[in-house]
Amino acid sequence: MFSGGDYDEVGRWLANFVLSHAKREHPRIEAVMQAEGPREGRSYGVRLRLGERVLPPPGAEPVELAFAEVRDQRGAMAWCQALAARVRGLARELGQQEQGARRSA
Repeated sequence: MFSGGDYDEVGRWLANFVLSHAKREHPRIEAVMQAEGPREGRSYGVRLRLGERVLPPPGAEPVELAFAEVRDQRGAMAWCQALAARVRGLARELGQQEQGARRSA
Protein backbone atom coordinates (compact mmCIF):
# COMPACT_ATOMS: atom_id res chain seq x y z
CA MET A 1 0.00 0.00 0.00
CA PHE A 2 1.29 3.45 -0.95
CA SER A 3 1.39 6.21 1.56
CA GLY A 4 3.02 9.58 1.53
CA GLY A 5 5.18 10.90 -1.27
CA ASP A 6 6.00 14.34 -2.54
CA TYR A 7 4.00 16.24 -5.13
CA ASP A 8 6.12 15.14 -8.11
CA GLU A 9 6.21 11.47 -7.10
CA VAL A 10 2.45 11.35 -6.55
CA GLY A 11 1.93 13.17 -9.86
CA ARG A 12 3.99 10.57 -11.73
CA TRP A 13 1.97 7.79 -10.10
CA LEU A 14 -1.28 9.52 -11.08
CA ALA A 15 -0.16 10.09 -14.68
CA ASN A 16 0.79 6.41 -15.04
CA PHE A 17 -2.46 5.27 -13.42
CA VAL A 18 -4.60 7.46 -15.69
CA LEU A 19 -2.69 6.47 -18.82
CA SER A 20 -2.83 2.77 -17.98
CA HIS A 21 -6.61 2.77 -17.53
CA ALA A 22 -7.31 5.07 -20.49
CA LYS A 23 -5.29 2.85 -22.84
CA ARG A 24 -7.46 -0.12 -21.90
CA GLU A 25 -10.23 1.62 -23.83
CA HIS A 26 -8.15 2.97 -26.73
CA PRO A 27 -4.42 2.39 -27.28
CA ARG A 28 -3.76 5.85 -28.80
CA ILE A 29 -5.17 7.90 -25.91
CA GLU A 30 -2.75 10.14 -24.06
CA ALA A 31 -3.02 11.51 -20.52
CA VAL A 32 -2.51 15.26 -20.17
CA MET A 33 -1.55 16.28 -16.64
CA GLN A 34 -1.74 19.87 -15.46
CA ALA A 35 0.30 20.50 -12.35
CA GLU A 36 1.75 23.96 -12.82
CA GLY A 37 0.67 27.45 -11.85
CA PRO A 38 -1.91 27.69 -9.07
CA ARG A 39 -2.18 23.88 -8.93
CA GLU A 40 1.49 23.32 -8.13
CA GLY A 41 1.81 21.50 -4.83
CA ARG A 42 -1.97 21.51 -4.31
CA SER A 43 -3.79 19.58 -7.04
CA TYR A 44 -3.64 17.97 -10.48
CA GLY A 45 -5.79 18.61 -13.52
CA VAL A 46 -6.31 15.60 -15.78
CA ARG A 47 -7.48 15.46 -19.38
CA LEU A 48 -7.38 12.76 -22.03
CA ARG A 49 -6.37 13.40 -25.63
CA LEU A 50 -6.96 11.34 -28.75
CA GLY A 51 -5.63 13.07 -31.84
CA GLU A 52 -7.11 16.56 -31.83
CA ARG A 53 -9.91 15.67 -29.41
CA VAL A 54 -9.57 16.39 -25.70
CA LEU A 55 -11.85 15.51 -22.75
CA PRO A 56 -12.85 17.41 -20.78
CA PRO A 57 -12.64 19.89 -23.68
CA PRO A 58 -10.59 23.08 -23.54
CA GLY A 59 -12.59 25.74 -21.73
CA ALA A 60 -14.14 23.15 -19.41
CA GLU A 61 -12.59 22.30 -16.08
CA PRO A 62 -10.31 19.25 -16.15
CA VAL A 63 -10.82 16.35 -13.79
CA GLU A 64 -9.45 17.95 -10.63
CA LEU A 65 -7.75 15.81 -7.99
CA ALA A 66 -6.31 17.24 -4.78
CA PHE A 67 -2.71 16.26 -4.06
CA ALA A 68 -3.54 15.21 -0.50
CA GLU A 69 -6.40 13.00 -1.69
CA VAL A 70 -4.28 11.21 -4.29
CA ARG A 71 -1.36 10.88 -1.87
CA ASP A 72 -3.53 9.42 0.87
CA GLN A 73 -5.88 7.29 -1.24
CA ARG A 74 -3.67 5.83 -3.97
CA GLY A 75 -3.28 2.65 -1.94
CA ALA A 76 -7.03 2.26 -1.31
CA MET A 77 -8.62 -0.28 -3.64
CA ALA A 78 -12.10 1.31 -3.66
CA TRP A 79 -10.72 4.78 -4.42
CA CYS A 80 -8.52 3.43 -7.23
CA GLN A 81 -11.44 1.46 -8.70
CA ALA A 82 -13.64 4.57 -8.70
CA LEU A 83 -10.95 6.67 -10.37
CA ALA A 84 -10.25 3.92 -12.93
CA ALA A 85 -13.96 3.77 -13.79
CA ARG A 86 -14.09 7.56 -14.21
CA VAL A 87 -11.00 7.56 -16.46
CA ARG A 88 -12.23 4.62 -18.54
CA GLY A 89 -15.61 6.33 -18.99
CA LEU A 90 -13.91 9.45 -20.37
CA ALA A 91 -11.68 7.28 -22.57
CA ARG A 92 -14.70 5.40 -23.97
CA GLU A 93 -16.45 8.69 -24.71
CA LEU A 94 -13.35 10.02 -26.46
CA GLY A 95 -13.02 6.84 -28.51
CA GLN A 96 -16.69 7.05 -29.54
CA GLN A 97 -16.22 10.68 -30.61
CA GLU A 98 -13.23 9.64 -32.72
CA GLN A 99 -15.22 6.81 -34.36
CA GLY A 100 -18.11 9.15 -35.08
CA ALA A 101 -15.80 11.70 -36.66
CA ARG A 102 -14.23 9.06 -38.93
CA ARG A 103 -17.64 7.79 -40.05
CA SER A 104 -18.88 11.25 -40.97
CA ALA A 105 -15.67 12.18 -42.81
